[in-house]
Amino acid sequence: MSSKKTILAICGSTKKFSTNLSLIKAIANISDAYFSITIFDGIDKLPHFNPDLDIEPAPQTIINFRKQLKEADGILICTPEYAMGVPGTLKNAIDWTVSSCEFSHKPVALITASSVGQKGHAALLETLKVIECNITDETQLLISFSKTKINDKSQITDAETFEHVNQLIRAFLQNINTSH
Repeated sequence: MSSKKTILAICGSTKKFSTNLSLIKAIANISDAYFSITIFDGIDKLPHFNPDLDIEPAPQTIINFRKQLKEADGILICTPEYAMGVPGTLKNAIDWTVSSCEFSHKPVALITASSVGQKGHAALLETLKVIECNITDETQLLISFSKTKINDKSQITDAETFEHVNQLIRAFLQNINTSH
């Protein structure tokens, strides 16, 4: 059996005990045989994107973020929808990678877990496609009414959601394996 794939997980919520963070932890438990998941800690500490600062060398927090993205075999993004859009801190983090291309051709799995989530999911999907992420229909998932399906013990409590997440994990692993 091949070694575990390294995954950098990015939570779009900055809330200490968010549903999306619980979902990332649930996925880490479910996929432990395949993935070694590291949760990016510091999305709320990245400076506001400013092209004037996006020079060599970039701010140290950005250098560290970009390095973690580059070293990962794949990126898992779990995010809520805020005001029918992408959370500002998540969009800011992605903006810091446009010129340096860390997401370009990188396998990405996107899960939007929110009350509704369709508009935020669609907007983020468009952004990820523009920056050339390797994302497929099978490596993206929308979980509406997520608080009724994921508990604060990092467990997916809804059987249908559990199956959809498992399908996404399998597709994500296949995407990573065919990308390398």
